[in-house]
Amino acid sequence: MIRIGVVEDDEAYRRTLLDHLARYSEEHEVPFDVRTFTDGKEIAVDYRPEFDVLFLDVEMAGMDGFETAHAIRQVDTDVIIVFVTNMGQFAIKGYEVDALSYLLKPVPYFAFAQELGRSLSRLKKRETPAIVLSVNNALVRLDPNDVVYAESDKHKITVHCFDRRYTFSGTLKALEEDLSEFGFFRSNNCYLVNLRHVSRVDQSTSVMANGDALQVSRPRKKAFLEALADHMGGRV
Repeated sequence: MIRIGVVEDDEAYRRTLLDHLARYSEEHEVPFDVRTFTDGKEIAVDYRPEFDVLFLDVEMAGMDGFETAHAIRQVDTDVIIVFVTNMGQFAIKGYEVDALSYLLKPVPYFAFAQELGRSLSRLKKRETPAIVLSVNNALVRLDPNDVVYAESDKHKITVHCFDRRYTFSGTLKALEEDLSEFGFFRSNNCYLVNLRHVSRVDQSTSVMANGDALQVSRPRKKAFLEALADHMGGRV
């Protein structure tokens, strides 16, 4: 079920978008769960990242579309935003909030269907295994393959990727459960390593692909080496 939000203060335009969605759903046999909002503030206040696609009117009284998009992006970096506007010159501002595209009013069905198709294609490309982290009140979606290892320091978890790190409050045990099916192993109380990124093992140290050397605890070393061998054999 694709979750779609329509934010439009004009009832006639709102009805047009809903009719287009119903037609697309019937023609392509794609089910939609659609919610409507009559202004930006209605969706932005207490926003929760529960939508896949948002059709967002630009010119609205009170909180306009760009203000609304900025507020939404603070807590949701993944939702696909398509602006709907009377004026094409507004389109360039969409890059500031990573909007996919924009539609010019009045919105013909053909143009609408093209943009919705692009949105659904982007969603389909995301259908790879992923974990979602809550970092600084925003949700970050990560491909587990991009994670080199995670480390615990008291009540803080740092997830190390090749080009960046994410730190948040949590437990390594909870993260281990989330990553259990993706070839990760708890090498000691502080480290959860991605076996695909272990370059070598020196004595009681696993050297990761990013160059970091992580201690393997004595009680876990045998199981760690067995898990690594299984992984290298393609059985993990």
